[in-house]
Amino acid sequence: MRTAGDLLSEAAEHDFEDLWEKHRGLLWRSLYAYTGGRADIAEEALAEAFARAMQYEPTIRDPLAWIFRTAIRVARQELKRSQTTLSLSELADVEGSLVADADGLARLMWALRQLSPNQRIAIVLHYEADLSVEKVSRLMGVRPATVRVHLHRGRAKLRRLLGADEEDQ
Repeated sequence: MRTAGDLLSEAAEHDFEDLWEKHRGLLWRSLYAYTGGRADIAEEALAEAFARAMQYEPTIRDPLAWIFRTAIRVARQELKRSQTTLSLSELADVEGSLVADADGLARLMWALRQLSPNQRIAIVLHYEADLSVEKVSRLMGVRPATVRVHLHRGRAKLRRLLGADEEDQ
């Protein structure tokens, strides 16, 4: 029979370096979208979440989901603290130095920023990261039905904002 000590010692064996290597891109892109294109906040939130995960390692069962939810909380707090938003033209200037298609990226980032944070993160995880609704729900810490609602409402709003005519699938 397994004891609580056995479970804690198993939980303490998370390989955070491996998690970082395998998932940092997905986590960063998700945070980038969640923050509406604020790379500085995305980077800080991700680093802070990993630092906290190492601190609380023995109590964490699912480190990827824990890190994701912690990073979202950190990013949310920082966004509330900063309360600054970039205009569409300012975002185009910032992104223009990074991507040749700055207008298209800036327009998409602007549209994503019009969604609620939960709709935004659900859209990014499901479509950009190609995660199933079940995996998105695990990462977000909500039920799959809630993720489907966020996806449906987010797609509808993006269609209105971007002028797309295709139907929900």
